[in-house]
Amino acid sequence: MFIKIKSSVHILGAGGIGIAAATCLERAGWDVTMVESNLSKVDAGRHDGMMLDGQSTQRVTFVHFDQWSPKPDTTVLLCTKTFDNSAILHRIADTTMLLPIQNGYDPHLERLNHPAEAIASFVSACPVDRPAARITRAGSLHIGPRRTVTGNEQEQIKVLAAAFAKGELFPVECVANVCPFKATKLMYNAAISPLAASAGVDNAQLLVDPLAQKLFFALLRENYAILHHAGLALEKIGPFHPDTVMSILRTPFLPQLMGLFFRPSLRGTYCSMSPDMGSGRTEIEAYNGHLVRLAGDFPCPINSAVITLVDRISRERLAPARAHLHHLAETLPDGVLQ
Repeated sequence: MFIKIKSSVHILGAGGIGIAAATCLERAGWDVTMVESNLSKVDAGRHDGMMLDGQSTQRVTFVHFDQWSPKPDTTVLLCTKTFDNSAILHRIADTTMLLPIQNGYDPHLERLNHPAEAIASFVSACPVDRPAARITRAGSLHIGPRRTVTGNEQEQIKVLAAAFAKGELFPVECVANVCPFKATKLMYNAAISPLAASAGVDNAQLLVDPLAQKLFFALLRENYAILHHAGLALEKIGPFHPDTVMSILRTPFLPQLMGLFFRPSLRGTYCSMSPDMGSGRTEIEAYNGHLVRLAGDFPCPINSAVITLVDRISRERLAPARAHLHHLAETLPDGVLQ
């Protein structure tokens, strides 16, 4: 029996993460408004409701983004791709509680003063034209401050965390500082997304295909090195801390053995960048672009080459293909993939 709380929230983006968050909060008794720019998805939500993992349909309010105008005291969850942030942030600059649940780093968003963020380690997929999502890989939601917060802001974070937990869909961890979790998620996303999306494969293929595996492990090592060089703290997301992951990658034959263990949980899961390939816009700047900017003079040849590749695929509207990985490997300096 869920306790009704007189709280309301507007969720930007009726995709996999937005619907998972909305389902939790609706089950916790919150008044949920879904804001979406895709008219087909808005119409489907109004007519058929919202669904997660085939559970009972949930009836929440659906509003098209063009008709959306939040009040200053509205709690807003930002669950869109980072390349959609500009228009959204222009409209919600005066809200008192903004909680992004996104991947990557958007410079515009980073400059704002919102108190908290949430990082999802679970994977959720959703069709383009209807709000019916499914969680394809289990994981947690980490929520916490991104800066020093006031007592009132800390209380708002705890209230949201408790509401997510009442939804009982995934573990919720209220952490003291969300930044190390965000940095760790970037380390993984910036290795998985550009490779899997460019090749047009599910995430498990990065641990099956020999070339994809070699590129994936090398990019993980480079991402970790950049974050470590920048002095950023990292936290555990998934079964291992990033320090342990690097020890595994440095041990002969162990990465391949661990790959056998993780393949089943990744099979049939796709990175959030996959649907965007060939569309003309991706989140590559929010992933690998952020790492290159963070690196400065620190060597990052694989990230630089990945950005060039994804930009070319987007610019020329190319179809994803394994051949792109061969082209990527050929452009890298000698010894980088050893």
